[in-house]
Amino acid sequence: MINVGIIGFGRMGRFYLKEFQKNPRYKVKYICDVDNTCLKLAQELSPESIGVKEAMEVYKDKDVQLVVLSAFASERMQRIAEAMKYGKHIIAEKPIADTVEHEEDVVRMTRNYDKFCAVDLYLRNSWYHKCINDFIKTGEIGDLAIIRICHMTPGLAPGEGHQSEGPCFHDCGMHYVDIARWYAGSEYKTWHSQGIRMWNWKDPWWVQVHGTFENGVVFDITQGFVYGQLSRDQTHNSYIDIIGTKGIARMTHDFKTAHVELRGVNETHIIDRPFGGKNLDVLIERMGQSIESGVRDSMLPTFEDAAIASRNAWTFLNDSYTHDLPVKGDLKTLDEIRYRRAHMTNGYGLLPRNHVDEKPAIDPKQKEGMMHDC
Repeated sequence: MINVGIIGFGRMGRFYLKEFQKNPRYKVKYICDVDNTCLKLAQELSPESIGVKEAMEVYKDKDVQLVVLSAFASERMQRIAEAMKYGKHIIAEKPIADTVEHEEDVVRMTRNYDKFCAVDLYLRNSWYHKCINDFIKTGEIGDLAIIRICHMTPGLAPGEGHQSEGPCFHDCGMHYVDIARWYAGSEYKTWHSQGIRMWNWKDPWWVQVHGTFENGVVFDITQGFVYGQLSRDQTHNSYIDIIGTKGIARMTHDFKTAHVELRGVNETHIIDRPFGGKNLDVLIERMGQSIESGVRDSMLPTFEDAAIASRNAWTFLNDSYTHDLPVKGDLKTLDEIRYRRAHMTNGYGLLPRNHVDEKPAIDPKQKEGMMHDC
């Protein structure tokens, strides 16, 4: 079996554990976190694993072949360097470092590394994007011309869990920036971004960017966690719409089922299958096959893919600051949103209770106009 060490046992670390436990290739030997509550939970969920606070204990164990780095982005570059020193295969969460410059450093230092490194760009591991891309390659929609992507949910409110990963268009939006580039098979050439500062937060929490790729494909990407946070019954709007010179391919989902429509000149396919969530099962299976065979699976997202996506997402986000950036709403409404999310048990992108980064939410009815620190 492939022995694994999970470093960082917050929301994503727990997702990884669940998938590793399902896969017979793996044994989670270590779970590392500096938080006592997290380690206690790790013992409950995986009593056969060793809980440690120091990641060096994981690296120094020669039986550990793979480490998963799911702690803070600010520590990721250092963790990658440490894992390399001890010859570990690496799966890292995105972004692979806390700045564009550090991400480029990570790409350079791992370029000739003799172990496998992969990053969780989860859309690349989804069955629906592979299905659509395979259909495009058959020529059924003609020449790929337009890529339209939208992802809007109630999601993480400002200040709720981004920190070194940046505002939501970088933290979440880089997935969509990446998958558009993956479809186009080309690099971004031109762009124009428009944002809005919802609730008077310092950063835009909704951004739309449109432009062109070097091969002439055009795109628009819309992303924001602004979609009805205080609506009684929450919903979302998420889709990809691929338009060719002859046909189209598109997908929508409800986070449970993905609905794919492939409408070509000769064939029409309507496919409904389970959404798949973060697709970590696919990621770790591809990594496991690579480790066992000694041959890297070509579908594993690379550190360079992540660095390019991150750089582009920052570029598009920063471009929005150079245009009119209107403000709608106020911090009092943001207080209400964060209070509601802190007490929800079923919602979009809820953080583990022991990992809410800000001060405890205060009921806005008790503290009228109370503002969060920015």
